[in-house]
Amino acid sequence: MADHHRRSRRPQSAAALIALMAVVAGGVPAQTSGSYRAVDGIGVYLGVLPAELIRGHPKGHVESTMHGGPPGGAHAHHVVVALFDLGSSDRITDAEVDATLGEIGLAGTAKRLEPFTVADTLTYGNYFEMPARTRYIVRLTISRPGGGPPLTTSFEYDHE
Repeated sequence: MADHHRRSRRPQSAAALIALMAVVAGGVPAQTSGSYRAVDGIGVYLGVLPAELIRGHPKGHVESTMHGGPPGGAHAHHVVVALFDLGSSDRITDAEVDATLGEIGLAGTAKRLEPFTVADTLTYGNYFEMPARTRYIVRLTISRPGGGPPLTTSFEYDHE
């Protein structure tokens, strides 16, 4: 049964990976429902990928060591955030991004999303456990040097 669920999620995971790579590799893509927020002049894109996609990279690959390497287990996910200045469409590379991820109604786990570079493009991310097949809330706090008070936004993520 678990193998069936793993196989049935691969097309969905591949689609999420393709959409995330478009954000990571290029400029600001067209607005996408549910994974995009505009907050005080900053475009915020959220991606959630199973860590098993990253565990598949060969040793020595930059993604196999980011954030200390992907954790084991079937419930680990890589939460990724890309930030853009909406006025210039430039990628924001000087932010501090904190995330709290939890099931609706529960406190959740808080972590700093660490900057990482793939294909010469900086993005922020970290690993979180998502054991339940339910709706999660991802709350983000974004701070920039000299940028005034931190910005906050949240996303709902259906983990099916």
